[in-house]
Amino acid sequence: MIAASTAPVVLAGKSSRTALARQNKSQSDGSITVRVTAADRRYALAEPLRWRPASGRVGANRIVLLPARKRQPILGFGAALTDAACYMINRMPEAEREKLLLELFDPKQMAFNVCRLAIGSSDYATSMYSFDEGEPDPQLKRFSIEHDRAYILPIVRRARQINPELFLFASPWSPPGWMKDNNSMLGGTIRARYLGAYANYFVKFLEAYLAAGVEINAVSSQNEVDTDQDSKMPACLFPQEIEVRYVGENLGPALERAGLKTKIWLLDHNYNLWGRAIAELDDPEVNQYTKAIAWHGYLGKPEWVEKVFAAHPDAEMYWTEGGPHFDEENYADNWSMWSLKITGLLRNGMRCVIAWNMALDETGKPNIGPYKCAGTVTIHSQTNEVIRSGQYWAFQHYSRAMQRNAVVIGSEGDVANVHHVAVLNPDGCYVVVLTNSRKAPTTVQLRDGSGAVKVDLLADSVTTLAWK
Repeated sequence: MIAASTAPVVLAGKSSRTALARQNKSQSDGSITVRVTAADRRYALAEPLRWRPASGRVGANRIVLLPARKRQPILGFGAALTDAACYMINRMPEAEREKLLLELFDPKQMAFNVCRLAIGSSDYATSMYSFDEGEPDPQLKRFSIEHDRAYILPIVRRARQINPELFLFASPWSPPGWMKDNNSMLGGTIRARYLGAYANYFVKFLEAYLAAGVEINAVSSQNEVDTDQDSKMPACLFPQEIEVRYVGENLGPALERAGLKTKIWLLDHNYNLWGRAIAELDDPEVNQYTKAIAWHGYLGKPEWVEKVFAAHPDAEMYWTEGGPHFDEENYADNWSMWSLKITGLLRNGMRCVIAWNMALDETGKPNIGPYKCAGTVTIHSQTNEVIRSGQYWAFQHYSRAMQRNAVVIGSEGDVANVHHVAVLNPDGCYVVVLTNSRKAPTTVQLRDGSGAVKVDLLADSVTTLAWK
């Protein structure tokens, strides 16, 4: 069981000693709420802990909180409401569908508050479509979001009714085929002469969604700018010079003219493109419209994002795609693996963590592409049984405890196989998530100013501590 003990204090430094001691004068008598996922526990309440005055020697397995060391604010957590995900949720019986949506979005339950949409079809869709397919139509007279009215818009509207703070981010996998050099949504490269029309396409999408009751808060210029996916799925190469021109000369001005407040996030691809991110933010025309980069985690390391911060300290970083696979070991209980990833993202400047498909069936469908992913939850195509992934259980420890505009604060301590991240919520509540990726239990000593607490971590576990 988790238990408290008296343990010595490690101070952040002389300048913060007085403030931390003053802060912990009130905390030392308060209790710490504990939630644990491990073995047969799922975000389960454990015995509360209590801060004690620190005394004695400093132990080896220590984690020190540094509240004065503030980093990025948190926008939130969620997953992608792709065509495939909305289709699977929509086909559930009404009562079961409503129960799942409440579970995912209700602020008193999972509290997902950031979701991603596709502008047209991604590879996870029932069919391939854009909002203006056919012969060239630069005036976009044929533009229509009719496809999305059947089940995407209803699911998104209901999600936002449940959680009015739901922030929506939308990405295109491909422009309409006629805008590209291969005249197809499969792979290829956008034709520069259609950049103006493509900016107007974005405006029409945003205005049509707004008219349908769904405001989109942010867009990226292109999903995964640096790959055409071997022309096996909706995709589009978007070279650096094209993205700079598109955002600075076309998309940014078009949104401004339309009076839209939608934000623009660049890149929407992997960490190995950190150099491109710096160069794009260096461009003065781009920089007047955005300071935000969207990242995926398929190549490189989240630590590489720090290279961008070094060049642009005011940059905003968002993590916008990554999900489980059925061929992963322990799809349903690899929570420590996913918590480790989420902790790494928050510690390296990410303001949100958006998983890939919110829901898919037991075979990873609907899917019109070559890759076999799994949903954050699996909805069985025949029985509608909902299976929750290890990623889902990891998210619980963050989305349920960390509020919008929480600030990531410093935490130090090199404890083998224990990963940690700490935030201060707007309501004054501190939250620490501890992930023990070992197959054996371990103990850490958490220090905050003049207070200390011993935390026993179960094997292969995620533990959330919260206190005021």
